[in-house]
Amino acid sequence: MNRRSFLKKMFGSILAIFGIGGGTYYYARDIEPKMLHINNKTITSAKIPNAFHDFKIVQFSDTHIGFHYTLDQLKDLVAQINKQNPDLIVFTGDLVDEPNTYNWNHQLITVLRTLTAKQGKYWIYGNHDHGGYGTNVVKDTMEQADFQLLQNQHVTLNKDNDGIILAGIDDLMLGRPDLTKTLKQANPDLFTILLAHEPDFADTSVKYPVDIQLSGHSHGGQVRFPFIGDLYTPAYAEKYVQGKYSFNNGDLLLYVSRGIGTTRLPYRFLCKPEFNIYTLKKT
Repeated sequence: MNRRSFLKKMFGSILAIFGIGGGTYYYARDIEPKMLHINNKTITSAKIPNAFHDFKIVQFSDTHIGFHYTLDQLKDLVAQINKQNPDLIVFTGDLVDEPNTYNWNHQLITVLRTLTAKQGKYWIYGNHDHGGYGTNVVKDTMEQADFQLLQNQHVTLNKDNDGIILAGIDDLMLGRPDLTKTLKQANPDLFTILLAHEPDFADTSVKYPVDIQLSGHSHGGQVRFPFIGDLYTPAYAEKYVQGKYSFNNGDLLLYVSRGIGTTRLPYRFLCKPEFNIYTLKKT
């Protein structure tokens, strides 16, 4: 750990111990985790076909249902997403917090099934989906909710004789990601969107014909302080934590969602839950 990282962790720990007290603690535990920010982004590119101009994509991520996030909260989230009238919905991993202890029931499927999008609903595995023997039960739940899994796969979304590529890789931590396999036989001239749970995978994506990477996993750090930023992020979310990042003068754009739920600790501070709306614009 270098000197800058050490000082950041030290001062962050001091603030966490002495700063989150009283009203601040209450806010971080009971108020901010229940807030919801709708983050609107515009993506412009000459590669976007005319038919996909004003195409609207909603990304939500890291719900971590079961760890201080309830089905009633999920219902509210679904209602907010449907209000956006999206063309496409993508979920970038971590559906429930602990699949091996979660009380799986048909109600979760019913809620997820009510999400609607003209061009369909797609999802990828996160590390919590594979963890706790969740691989098969999460897959079965999402299939019954009409979500299509992209596990080292891609699809071509077609509209008025134009198309774009939507690809998804397996989770980095507990899966077997293979971007070469994912993009095999994909037309590199088409505008390509990659779903990858861990944002630091962008260092690999930039070497491939990928225009946009959508990720989650980081939770934005969950707890952030002025001048310090996040106190902790998980592996493979240490370089790219939240927001937009550009690579190779814009050849690849990475968008990292702060996600919906919490994990490990049920707190959010200066890091509101969010879902993202991306509107494609042809330049």
